[in-house]
Amino acid sequence: MVIVVTDSCASIPPLMIAELGIEVVPYHVHSTLGTLRDGVDMPPDEFYGWLKDTRDWPTTANPSAGDYLEAYRRAAKRGEGVVAVSMTGAGSGGYQSAVLASRLAEQELPGVPIEVLDTRQVGLAHGWAVIQAARAALHGRDVPGVLDVARNVAERAFVGFTNDTLVYLQRGGRIGRMQGMMGNVLNIKPLIGMKAGMPSLLAVARSRRHAYRRIVALAQEVVPAGSTVRVALMHVSAPEEVQQFRPLLEDAYAVIEWVEAQLSPALGVHSGPGTVGIALIADKP
Repeated sequence: MVIVVTDSCASIPPLMIAELGIEVVPYHVHSTLGTLRDGVDMPPDEFYGWLKDTRDWPTTANPSAGDYLEAYRRAAKRGEGVVAVSMTGAGSGGYQSAVLASRLAEQELPGVPIEVLDTRQVGLAHGWAVIQAARAALHGRDVPGVLDVARNVAERAFVGFTNDTLVYLQRGGRIGRMQGMMGNVLNIKPLIGMKAGMPSLLAVARSRRHAYRRIVALAQEVVPAGSTVRVALMHVSAPEEVQQFRPLLEDAYAVIEWVEAQLSPALGVHSGPGTVGIALIADKP
């Protein structure tokens, strides 16, 4: 069987990780709390509770090649091949670490094919590629087949986020200082998505309600209205607020699967508490 390896930024719910046999390599979060392994050393709820009140500004670091190599070793004990599915390489060095580890593994794990994919996505858009690849592996697909599934899903996924403030995006370097200042003065809601593999400001809205409608409209530019879709609802300490997307998505699509997940702290530090968003894929290309 093929084993799928990914990083913690995929933000896949722990139960799904266990059910699908996914190997997860954690990112690292540096702060006055010390260096935390993303999703391992502190529950996300506890971390985000601290983040709301702290004046500290955490930073993040990608896994090393050694971290990935250890995951490949674990995977090789369980399966006959490995597909590593990474968050976008344009915004993080995790993909490069995964590739380097695959080269190191050629000597240590001869006969175990390892392929690495840069999804050019974040959050559960990346996560959907992992989930569907792992499902394909459980159905007996070989390494090329699992890789093709992950690539296909990543290429047709949509992801969109919003929040009440641009402060976290500005501090994390995701938008410029002037954009952040103007956005906060005007009290606009940023709509964040992916452009060329980078998290980018797609549009702005003057209210949360308008932001949610606009995100669903943007989704329909990627996945046509009326499509049969799988949807992930993502949030940072906002499990009730993210439910506002449900009726909008049910009006626009035939939803056959819902996943709800809190964003990994390694992502959430860059968007901040209160972030809500969606990631969706058409059930078939």
